Formats: sequence, structure tokens, C-alpha cells
Amino acid sequence: MNERSKKLADRLNAFNEEVISFVMNCTDSDWQKVGIEDWPVGVTARHIAANHYAVVPGVKLILKGEKFPPMTMEQITENANRHAREHAGCTKTEVLEILRDKGQKIVEFTLGLQDWELDKTGYLPALGRELSVGQFLENVVLQSAGEHFQSIKAATGK
Repeated sequence: MNERSKKLADRLNAFNEEVISFVMNCTDSDWQKVGIEDWPVGVTARHIAANHYAVVPGVKLILKGEKFPPMTMEQITENANRHAREHAGCTKTEVLEILRDKGQKIVEFTLGLQDWELDKTGYLPALGRELSVGQFLENVVLQSAGEHFQSIKAATGK
């Protein structure tokens, strides 16, 4: 097993376990509180699980040398807002299922990456720059999803 992949997978797993624990301990009142995204806590937790954890197809694009769709950050934000509206009534059970399923998949996928794969780069139009696979995973899951997680923790005071 690759040491770099294992370290990154361990960080992704620890993040996911922390989000799962947080969601499990949310009260019904917490679930409805609103974070800086202007979405309820439950919707933001679902966004982390369903959108940020859906990173494997993007990694595969980089590994295949294929281009990302020419999306802007504004388009990504609009897609996220649409997702929030469509899933406004999400439940803890639903969100926990997605966190567990997609969290496990991303960890297992990451464990299988070799150094050269972690270092392979691709251009992300929304960011206007290249990122390596390792940077992409860290940026999408640990940084961006991490910011959402901080938002929902602040909204609930937990």
C-alpha cells in the first residue's frame, strides 16, 4: 500500500467520521439552523456528502488526461444552490447513508492511488489553474467541504 495514499485516505476518513458524528448528534432543532451558505444544517451536510464526496469521477478525468467541463465558480454555486432547494427536506438517516457510502468509496479509491497518480495534474477551469490529484482531493473534500463543516458547526454552536 502506498504511504502517501494511506495518509490522505486516513485524513479523508477522519474528516468523514467527524461529519458523521456531528450529524448523528444533531437535534431536530440543529438540523434546521442556517449556516453561512443560507442553507439549513441538514442540507449543508447533505451537500458535503452528495457533492463534495462525489469527487472520484473528477479524479478519473485527471488520471485519463481528459478535460473538465468548462464550468465557472458561479455555475458551481448555482448547481449547489439548486441541490439545496431540491433536497430541503432531507433527513438525518438519508444524509448518514450518503456520508457512509460515499465516504467509504472515496477512502477506498484513494487507498488504491500510486504516487504518480497523486502527482498527475489536470486543469480545472473553475479555478483557472492546474491541480494534482492529491491537491484536488484535498481542495474539494478537506478544504471546501471542511469550510461547509465549520459553517454548520458554527450554526449549531457545536
